[in-house]
Amino acid sequence: MVKEVTTLWPSVYLIKIMTIAKGLKQLGFTPEVDFVCQDDGDGKGAYIREWLSKSAQPSDSEITTAANTFDTNYTNNKYQRDRAESYSSIQDQLDQLYWDKKNGTNKWVEAIDKVKSDNPKP
Repeated sequence: MVKEVTTLWPSVYLIKIMTIAKGLKQLGFTPEVDFVCQDDGDGKGAYIREWLSKSAQPSDSEITTAANTFDTNYTNNKYQRDRAESYSSIQDQLDQLYWDKKNGTNKWVEAIDKVKSDNPKP
């Protein structure tokens, strides 16, 4: 049982650090350029170890709100990620466009339409 708890601890720390990082990224800051996060494992949680940006450091509330916005945007744009995985490579699409033009076919448009209909906008 103790073994299970210790294996979970790094994950919990990582989630807390990721929440801070997501919020700061949403606010336009870059990890390792504008800030460095850390969790010492002492039960006090993740924190910004070093603020490197010339801009003022946002409050915890601003960071949390921005992290929530990041998560909402990520969830709402799932269809975009699904479409990106479904599209053929650009090289294949260009080849398909070439052969469509050459043969008077419309296979590229049909393939794109299928990806869009299989992964509709919400």
